[in-house]
Amino acid sequence: MAKVKTPLSDSLNKKKKEKSSEHLQEEKVDDQQLHQDYDSADGYDSSHNESGEEIEGRSSESHQGIEESDSSEDEVAPRNTIGDVPLEWYKEEEHVGYDIAGKKIKKKVRQDKLDSFLASADDSKNWRKIYDEYNDEEVEVTKSETRLIRRLLKGKAPHAEFDPYAPYVDWFKWDGAKNPLSNAPEPKRRFIPSKWESKKVVEYVRAIRKGLIKFDKPKEEPRFYLLWGDDSSTTEKAGHGLAYIPPPKAKLPGHEESYNPSLEYIPTQEEINSYQLMYEEDRPKFIPRRFLSLRSVPAYENAVKESFDRCLDLYLCPRARKKRINIDPESLKPKLPSRKDLKPYPVTCYLEYKGHKGAVMSISTEGSGQWIASGSIDGTVRIWEVETGRCLRAWEVGEAVHYVAWNPLPSLHILAVSMGQDVLLLNTGLGNDEEQKNIEQLLHLETPGSMDDPGNAISIVSWVQDDKHGGIRLKHFKTVSSVEWHRKGDYISTLSKRLTQRIPFKLHGLPVSSTFHPTRSIFFISTKKNVRVYDLLKQKLVKKLETGLREVSSIAIHPAGDNVIVGSREGKLCWFDMDLSSQPYRILKCHPKDINNVAFHRSYPLFATCSDDCTAYVFHGTVYSDLNQNPLIVPLEILRGHASTNGRGSYGLQVPSKAALVIYRWC
Repeated sequence: MAKVKTPLSDSLNKKKKEKSSEHLQEEKVDDQQLHQDYDSADGYDSSHNESGEEIEGRSSESHQGIEESDSSEDEVAPRNTIGDVPLEWYKEEEHVGYDIAGKKIKKKVRQDKLDSFLASADDSKNWRKIYDEYNDEEVEVTKSETRLIRRLLKGKAPHAEFDPYAPYVDWFKWDGAKNPLSNAPEPKRRFIPSKWESKKVVEYVRAIRKGLIKFDKPKEEPRFYLLWGDDSSTTEKAGHGLAYIPPPKAKLPGHEESYNPSLEYIPTQEEINSYQLMYEEDRPKFIPRRFLSLRSVPAYENAVKESFDRCLDLYLCPRARKKRINIDPESLKPKLPSRKDLKPYPVTCYLEYKGHKGAVMSISTEGSGQWIASGSIDGTVRIWEVETGRCLRAWEVGEAVHYVAWNPLPSLHILAVSMGQDVLLLNTGLGNDEEQKNIEQLLHLETPGSMDDPGNAISIVSWVQDDKHGGIRLKHFKTVSSVEWHRKGDYISTLSKRLTQRIPFKLHGLPVSSTFHPTRSIFFISTKKNVRVYDLLKQKLVKKLETGLREVSSIAIHPAGDNVIVGSREGKLCWFDMDLSSQPYRILKCHPKDINNVAFHRSYPLFATCSDDCTAYVFHGTVYSDLNQNPLIVPLEILRGHASTNGRGSYGLQVPSKAALVIYRWC
């Protein structure tokens, strides 16, 4: 059969040849540009090429090189033979895999980013290097491979020899053909309905009748809606599963906005003039007026402004849904026991001790609770009988007394008195002859003694016999602020602005007050900000109690020894449970002025505070043996009846051991 050439086929072949020639021209230009890029990147000067023939020759040579290459690199097997094992398994190992001989492939030392950047700046071929993570090596991409990558990125065929616009090759010969390839008649199935489709339709009909297939009902739009209703229930605006919060409704007009309001809503001229004297924030935004008809009502001058502010609020202000719980306020109050069930506790003034001419600065109770000692700024120290108020004995020390402390042992009736820079140990004269003989031996010094500071040649404290009062005088360099006895009565601690006692630990801050533990060898020192607890046997810090107060004024230890109360200069009281935490268990704001002293009762679950506001607060504080139960703190009574002296009220308080009576200092 002869091939018949038609004008249409000739025109198609001409167009294909033109496209193929244009494509080859583009390929040559791309190759020339690629060679110029390589030469400039590798350090060669492209100006050496004198004509385009040299470039074409180099491109043809490169093509011949590609055709003659045996692609041996593609046939080389990878160095690492771990297969499809994830490389994450070798992150913590020193090797990355195994070679064909079964030896470990050690990881190479990777450069940091700074070194790699400097290396890339020095190496002109660094842009062609790729890190092979599988074999742990750097591979340099050849020019031919780079050429293939660039062609793929441009959407072209990998090889330049491929012609996408090659002339069409007709595989059939149409010369003299009068009939089509197939002269078979149309099949019958193209004209008869398919029985398989009818079976499928029957299955769908039965499934719909049984309810296995359900169709979504069309949404019916509501014909009516509430004009002033709440649109929070609409589900159309709550898209993407987010809770829709409707905007707040604008205030509806009331009787004041009416064009004919009642007379009680219309302000008088005096009221209108008073509006001008008010601040703009407090001034009413709308002043009602009265009109005869609706037609005579002028346009509202702030309508546009209020609408604009409303739109700004809706656009800029975020909306959040807040859940409100209706709780009875009475249910939030702690259920405290009745005050009648917590008796006995002091309620009124029972007895007054009169005799001092100046303000009493300190009092101290004897161990048995029968006697009480007081010190005043008039320079006298007195001993009183608790039950009767009788003054048993008085001493004239010649200076203002700051602090008095009774020895806790019932057999040693010794009183420590701090006055100025001295501490005086006095024999009270109480007890039988044997006890008095023992006290006289203790208070007798054959030779004066002193405590020397190892870092300083001057002695810190000197012990001198005081023949005038029949005791011992301890001389310090600064004013002594407080004196505390050990529970066994054989140690004493004093506080002053300068270090006046030999302690085996370093203090952090200026000490305010100190006290001994009632049962253990533990020492408490309070500074202005915190309370430090030291172990005297191990000579180290045990715990640091963080008060969070402005300035600590006094501390007191519970008779059990596990709870501490701290008073402050800002009128706050902190209760610490040492077994629970180093933070306060409770902080009570009870006094409007400074708290001067706090104290626990020795036998009853009571503690009290006194302040410069001339009051003393009495609290009930029960400490349970069960560690899972918190202490119970109940305020009981406020004791009044003092007068302030020089702006100060009650200086301190003490509690006897055998009576439910709080004796607080007077002025």
